[in-house]
Amino acid sequence: MAFSKAEEFPDEDIRVAVIAKALSHPARVAIIRMLAQKRTCICNEMVEELPLSQSTISNHLKELRDAGIIKGEIDGPRVCYCLDLKACARVTKILGQFCNCFQKCC
Repeated sequence: MAFSKAEEFPDEDIRVAVIAKALSHPARVAIIRMLAQKRTCICNEMVEELPLSQSTISNHLKELRDAGIIKGEIDGPRVCYCLDLKACARVTKILGQFCNCFQKCC
């Protein structure tokens, strides 16, 4: 049985990796841009604008939600998604600190 050694890395490195994984697909980037522009959106609205099926968009929304970048609020039979603004501030800070390591060597 294989064991993950991810927990042996510093928490800061793990947080950068989780964020990077969540941002690693262009559809997720497009969803984040859409939510930043519209503030809130339901999955069906995303299906109308993105060249993806409803199930694929739902999977991407789950990845973003699991990473803590977006949140969903139940509104009757549908879920209304929005950016988690506190999480976005943390993402900006974490990625900014990570990008500083590039500036030090360039």
